Amino acid sequence: MKCAIGLLVAAVVFSGCAHKKKKHVAQAPPPTIRPKLKPMTSVQPGYAESGKASWYGHPYHGRPAADGEIYDMETMVAAHRTLPFQTWVRVYDLDNNKTVEVRIVDRGPFVDGRIIDLSHAAARAIEMIGPGTANVRMEVISAPADTGPAIYVVQVGAFESRVTAEQMQAGLAEHYGTTRVIQRKENPGIWRVLVGNEATLDAANALCDRIQQETGEKKAFAVRLDPQ
Repeated sequence: MKCAIGLLVAAVVFSGCAHKKKKHVAQAPPPTIRPKLKPMTSVQPGYAESGKASWYGHPYHGRPAADGEIYDMETMVAAHRTLPFQTWVRVYDLDNNKTVEVRIVDRGPFVDGRIIDLSHAAARAIEMIGPGTANVRMEVISAPADTGPAIYVVQVGAFESRVTAEQMQAGLAEHYGTTRVIQRKENPGIWRVLVGNEATLDAANALCDRIQQETGEKKAFAVRLDPQ
């Protein structure tokens, strides 16, 4: 009986000691709840690209540009595939060292290997009217603070026939999910086949690389999808 009591007392003492030790154990701080960061929707000044520039005039002169304003080829404006509208860029002609500053109001150029489409006035300022294209470096000098959520897609094809565009769309949808066929208001009569629904340009470029490798469509490129 004494032995049993002794064991019971020992158990109580041990339990008390264990409980006491537990009080002195440092508690891990609660996990930090990080707020969801808002995706950057506008490019920062200093962003630069190098490649071919081209220019466009008629028949687009006097038509609505992609941002809704009327395109005037005698103003300092330009088209770019992904930069937010109202972004200002400085374009350096690497062949003659001339520069011009333009505002992005339109989408394009939709030709592989070209990075910016200048207005007639801007092209004249850097003396590329005659050659038609130039090797350039373009740099963002100012951009709108916030343009809202961006959606980037991959343009895989462009056709005058809507039926042909929809046939391509059906084939791509089996492998890549979200696809659509649109006719841009600034370029009526051309049906564009778009793939993807990406929140970042990097994701769209990765999808573009995949499509090029898997389908052989080497002229596919990423473009920002603007509200129609």
